[in-house]
Amino acid sequence: MGTVVAPNAVAAVSEARQWDRLMALARIGAFAGADGSPGVNRPCLTPLDREARRLLIGWGQAIGLAASVDPLGNLFLRREGTERGLAPVLAGSHMDSQPAGGRFDGIWGVVAALEAVQALHEAGQRTRRPIEIVAWTNEEGGRFAPGCMGSMAYAGFKPAGSWDAVTDGDGIRFGDALREHLRLEADLPRRPLGVVEGPAPHAYVEAHIEQGPVLEREGLDIGIVTGIQGSRWFLVELTGESAHAGTAPVSLRRDAVQDMVRAITALNALMEDPTDVLRFTVARIEVAPNSSNSVAETVRFTIDFRHPDKAVLLQRGDAIDATIRAAVRNCDVTVTERFHALPVEFAPEVTEAVARAAAAQGLGARRMPSGAFHDAQFMVPLCPTGMIFVPSRRGISHNPAEYSSPEQLARGARVLAQVLWELASG
Repeated sequence: MGTVVAPNAVAAVSEARQWDRLMALARIGAFAGADGSPGVNRPCLTPLDREARRLLIGWGQAIGLAASVDPLGNLFLRREGTERGLAPVLAGSHMDSQPAGGRFDGIWGVVAALEAVQALHEAGQRTRRPIEIVAWTNEEGGRFAPGCMGSMAYAGFKPAGSWDAVTDGDGIRFGDALREHLRLEADLPRRPLGVVEGPAPHAYVEAHIEQGPVLEREGLDIGIVTGIQGSRWFLVELTGESAHAGTAPVSLRRDAVQDMVRAITALNALMEDPTDVLRFTVARIEVAPNSSNSVAETVRFTIDFRHPDKAVLLQRGDAIDATIRAAVRNCDVTVTERFHALPVEFAPEVTEAVARAAAAQGLGARRMPSGAFHDAQFMVPLCPTGMIFVPSRRGISHNPAEYSSPEQLARGARVLAQVLWELASG
């Protein structure tokens, strides 16, 4: 296949239109960060989420795209192909944000897919296969953990009801929030749940900001994403006994905080990596009774462990439980693994299409893995899958200071338009 593909569609991508749409969506859940940066807090399955979805649906319907929703709330906007019965090419990402998130993580991938499809529409470029824009439910896991529930259910990675009992910070169950959400979107046509009830897509492409500093540091325009490192998430609960801080002898205490310190120290030793490839994070800690003059009775803390090598991910992840139990002196221990996804490699059919598009448009590009997980991780077993990265300023993400310029985002959308044309025309 030649290197110049759908030039009219590439030219039809509108930098201004894409940026205006992103900024309109950024106003839904907007807040100011500590330094005044414009952040977004748009949890999944909330009125803000539904407002953003309606805005997206309206833009899609204006160019003839048909909206539908599946049982997990995943939203699809479909552009028909010229040959009936062919499997669609999917492109998209997610619309929910972190509690103190930025304006681009996830949502740009959805808007970029819409911009690419609109460019094909305005250029009069028809494709053999349908193209479906998808907005996955709860990628972030900011309200309900873990993330990627919509794509995991779509792919059959987990049964659809797996997370019904998961609660948010207010005690609302995911299953109840989803039922209410679907009730409020009852006017939208329903569709089966992915490959669980229907055929697999022909391919999946996800555009995303890099969330890292590599492209910016090297002065490049496009990341050709080769795969995603594996992730394992754990919840650790230590149960001791509360006591008076002034009267209880230290030797007799069952202090959950002190045992937490011992456990984390041992885990740091387990996870030591001179190459600095391994990622180990304890980021959330809950203490009870959380009083300055009481010995802690219980501690809950999270572990986020990631690595691109399957063997390392399995070996060290499997050692977490025993490492904690060996370190703890006085408390009862419960370790629960909440999320487990092995490393994946993306298909050459997609990575090479991204490389061809970047080359045809004269853009600087490099191949690179993704350190963060994405919905694309769960599409790999279903169909040829890949991702497109654009630079992020200073690599900042999950933060109001997250930023990619209109020009950088437009370059990414142009590459996506060319890739979609190639995949949906073949």
